[in-house]
Amino acid sequence: MPSPIPRPDDPATVGPHPQAGAPTVLKIVIAGGFGAGKTTAVGAVSEITPLSTEEYLTEASAGVDNLAGIEAKQTTTVAFDFGRLSLPDALTPLELFLFGTPGQDRFVDLWYDISRGAVGAVVLVDTRRLESSFTPVSFFEDIGLPFVVAVNQFDGAHRYHPEQVRTALGLPAAVPVVTCDARDPNHVAGVLLTLVHHADAVTSRVGHTPSTTLQDA
Repeated sequence: MPSPIPRPDDPATVGPHPQAGAPTVLKIVIAGGFGAGKTTAVGAVSEITPLSTEEYLTEASAGVDNLAGIEAKQTTTVAFDFGRLSLPDALTPLELFLFGTPGQDRFVDLWYDISRGAVGAVVLVDTRRLESSFTPVSFFEDIGLPFVVAVNQFDGAHRYHPEQVRTALGLPAAVPVVTCDARDPNHVAGVLLTLVHHADAVTSRVGHTPSTTLQDA
């Protein structure tokens, strides 16, 4: 049985009060369906060479991993991706540790471990394969971890309004839905800041006072 995940009102989710001048360190999960752009997003924004656990797809996965719409994909994450982004110029300096999950449903048990201690998650969505987004959305709803949905605008894909995506995924109005290009560092950084503000708002609503106010970051 997977280990329980701290809920947003758990102090362990936010971490200790930082020393004066020290950045607020936050763990963020980058999730989404198979081929949604998680590894690309982590690599685009990470200030360090990202740790990647990608392996080549083989014939053994042919009957398991659906490549419809992403036929050119040759590798897949089998554990997690890791990157780091520092935002020292924000009013509240931030240091974000980014953990990208493997996208296939068979790795859901691993998502519990990756999500432990995270302040929130970004669910990357590929509208060409929207059905692959339901599992990660349901996962974060079930464990009570704040999340935002980022529609990755792939070249050649139809452009949908964020509210259309919200309706298709059955998301409540409180969950932010934004668009991005996972290859663009500025886009990804913007999505991450959207998540930080959303997570801060959620923890405030449930009665926990965050260690640092992030509304002006």
